[in-house]
Amino acid sequence: GWLSGDAARHLFAASGLDFDTLEAAAARRGFKPVPLKAQASITLDSTIRHTHSRNVLALLKGSEHPDQAVIYSAHWDHFGRDPKLKGDQIYNGAIDNGTGVAALLEIAEAFAHQQPRPKRSLLFAAVTMEESGLLGSQYYVEHPVFPLNRTVADINMDALDIIGPTKNMIVVGYGQSQLEDRLKGVLAKQGRTLSPEPTPENGFYFRSDHFSFAKAGVPAMDTLTGDDLVDGGTRKGRALLADYTAHRYHTPQDNYDPHWDFRGVIRDIQALHDVGQQLADGSDWPQWNAGSEFRARRQAMMQANDPH
Repeated sequence: GWLSGDAARHLFAASGLDFDTLEAAAARRGFKPVPLKAQASITLDSTIRHTHSRNVLALLKGSEHPDQAVIYSAHWDHFGRDPKLKGDQIYNGAIDNGTGVAALLEIAEAFAHQQPRPKRSLLFAAVTMEESGLLGSQYYVEHPVFPLNRTVADINMDALDIIGPTKNMIVVGYGQSQLEDRLKGVLAKQGRTLSPEPTPENGFYFRSDHFSFAKAGVPAMDTLTGDDLVDGGTRKGRALLADYTAHRYHTPQDNYDPHWDFRGVIRDIQALHDVGQQLADGSDWPQWNAGSEFRARRQAMMQANDPH
């Protein structure tokens, strides 16, 4: 769960503690936890139901290293139909995540026609039940087609907002891995830049399928549509993104619009393809950055790849 900064300061103050002082202390090595003199009583009512769903996987075997895989992932599920609603009851999920699945198919087709074939294998994973707690991607990492220490990386695509060409792309959880360095280089060739997410407090890094791979130690990257429009700058770009979140995200209004401007999202998809192409035709293994909490698990698993 998350607390806003103001709520945390209020809670700490009510417990006789100063949030800002403790936050600064917690950033230094050797900090010891301080008990919070507060209690909470919470009641949760849950309904349990059993259902079946499927991950859909497609494999393009590598020409030289078929035992090593680069994964592209996108969730195909949404919320279905709600008969209690008046009017439109169907959650079509055109942006979230019809765009990600469309990108997955386009990238897969491009690699299928690549000559010569990619050296490493490519696995295209349309995973299920992301909206139910990342269950499909969690199942995959618990039952992987490729051992995780032979999985190069995961590139996840979730909700590619179609707002027109942008000068940037946004990385969720900026600073986590070397995958961002590759994307930065690809974007530079497009004349674009890489930006950190403007609202890290929303915890998006922990809310899409790349997180299942990250928890398991596999370097994973998720991106968002840029907010700096070629025509209108950040003011217009952020307004359009905010409008989608406020009026269509996770509602039956997330529908296809024939007036969509695909120019920007096509460039984003090309950039993600190019990052995967570098990995699939290369021989190196991208690493988590030194400060990442996922680095230790990756280092431990990769020892099995070291012949020494």
